Amino acid sequence: MAMPASEIKTLIEDAIPGAHVEIKDLAGDNDHFAAYVTSDAFRGKTRVQQHQMVYQALGTRMGGELHALAVYTTVPE
Repeated sequence: MAMPASEIKTLIEDAIPGAHVEIKDLAGDNDHFAAYVTSDAFRGKTRVQQHQMVYQALGTRMGGELHALAVYTTVPE
């Protein structure tokens, strides 16, 4: 069963307080998403560490309920 975009957004926002999160359905199938996450929590972290934070927010759902997620992270200016 696919995971709704709203649930992905909530999980990331709960794990990274203050983050601005936008989720896009890439294929229109509710199974392939892109997450655009902007957060001060990323400041001073490598891109890999930033992405790890996002994937940790999703826990075991990644690869199960959530098939594919492209992650794009930024630090606010």
